[in-house]
Amino acid sequence: MRILLVGAGGVGSAIVPIAARRTFFETMVVADYDRSRAERAVAHVDAPRFVAYQVDASNAESVAGLARRHNATHVLNAVDPRFVLPIFNGAFAAGADYLDMAMSLSYPHPTEPYRKTGVKLGDEQFAVAGEWESAGQLALVCVGVEPGLSDIFARYAADELFSEI
Repeated sequence: MRILLVGAGGVGSAIVPIAARRTFFETMVVADYDRSRAERAVAHVDAPRFVAYQVDASNAESVAGLARRHNATHVLNAVDPRFVLPIFNGAFAAGADYLDMAMSLSYPHPTEPYRKTGVKLGDEQFAVAGEWESAGQLALVCVGVEPGLSDIFARYAADELFSEI
């Protein structure tokens, strides 16, 4: 497994030392618009399987290009939700599986925002679920702390830690 981690801010830089204690992946490319942030995150673990690069998370082709360059099998999105769609689309274009902490943003109805629903959270990602499935790729969206990660922890506890809950 080769992971492209997009974002070396608060969340991304916290992922790196946790990942350094794991052996299930071969390489983690830590990328940020500010390459020096990615370099700082990688420097804290001092492990050759972590490398730092610059990426423009607002540009799907920038994400796809970096993922292809490193043969990323997975793209992990750890940036502001405004950048979800370009990273999501870049991962798809590169043939990588995808995981994010948020979802694509919602937008009000363009002419009747108080009477009609516009684009809801995740609509743009869910709309292409069939394309991901047809390509044999997996996208896990909104696996942030609440509710995503807490649901995963609860399931793990139910399956592995307790005989009953």
